[in-house]
Amino acid sequence: MTAAADGTTGRYLVLLNDDWTDATGELNRVAGIRTVDSADGATEALWEADGLLMHELGVALVSADDDQVTALARAADEPGPIELIEPERFVEAIEPTAPVTDADPHTVDESVFTWGLQATGALNSRATGEGIKVAVLDTGFDLSHPDFADRTVVSESFVQGEEVQDGHGHGTHCVGTSCGPREVGDGPGYGVAYQAEIHVGKVLSNQGSGADGGILSGINWAITSGCSVVSMSLGAPTQPGQAYSRTFERVATRALEKGTLIIAAAGNESDRRIGRVNPVGHPANCPSIMAISAIDVARAMAWFSCGTVDTIGAIDLTGPGFDVHSSWPMPLRYKRISGTSMATPHAAGIAALVAQATGARGLELWARLSQYARRLPLPSTDIGAGLMQAP
Repeated sequence: MTAAADGTTGRYLVLLNDDWTDATGELNRVAGIRTVDSADGATEALWEADGLLMHELGVALVSADDDQVTALARAADEPGPIELIEPERFVEAIEPTAPVTDADPHTVDESVFTWGLQATGALNSRATGEGIKVAVLDTGFDLSHPDFADRTVVSESFVQGEEVQDGHGHGTHCVGTSCGPREVGDGPGYGVAYQAEIHVGKVLSNQGSGADGGILSGINWAITSGCSVVSMSLGAPTQPGQAYSRTFERVATRALEKGTLIIAAAGNESDRRIGRVNPVGHPANCPSIMAISAIDVARAMAWFSCGTVDTIGAIDLTGPGFDVHSSWPMPLRYKRISGTSMATPHAAGIAALVAQATGARGLELWARLSQYARRLPLPSTDIGAGLMQAP
């Protein structure tokens, strides 16, 4: 697929209402679109069929010409299972738009544990994440990484022609931060929920790019797999006043109802060094997706972190997102990188700890995370409820 000037793919998302039944039949009747149901386990339908119905989400991804789009839009205005149609967008692994200079290594002692584990209070928590399934939707994972030799990793690829094996690195870093080990042979322990059950959905290519359909397929898979937490360090920039995706918002509310909390990176398009704060990106700007900003080692806002700038898209929590040490595909093994992408898996790991400690799921888990958060002398528009804290 080639991106259009507006960042869309040429395919469409069709949102079904809460009472939908025979969606495949309706799409065929209305627009002549052949749709395969994800409940049949046909991942290849993401690329080979006219449409893929993501059963748990009530959303279909379709390829449609102009006449079919018109027919679908007309059906959305009439009584029936089709609620709305919107273009599918490209998304990318969220990384700062300018080079980030590493923090002073002497600012904090990381000889035993990363500064992120220290800042979030994870070291003082009795919770380990045991029994909690965490899904990391990203560029995949280095399945041969020695730090995870004794861990079971459930994985699935939603990228055409690519296996789960991470050829980029971003996903392996995020998996390590959220669910990596506390004890390693060389360097500091770095994983928050170090006994959580790891689910890896490759929704971004080895070049770090993907599209809404793959993301939604990953969410659908995570819910079906019983994951309580979904971590998404990905997205697309937005402009002030730009509406959030109604499809992703409905998906997020349906996920919460099923006991799955979706956590996403706010974005790195700001440059606070010159006073520019950009709005929360897609899909983190949806009200029912927990949006995560980033702070640095000194508990100041990371200069690249997006923030709340208007009534659309609000920061919910903040976390360690600068100069973060975590796993990286071999042979490098470890790497330090920065971004709200790094704060997001910290939040996912903390969510797993809270879920284990309290039994909370869905909206209750969201509320608990907000209650545990530590206030900082920073605006709520930048940090939401505060710095995420372990139970």
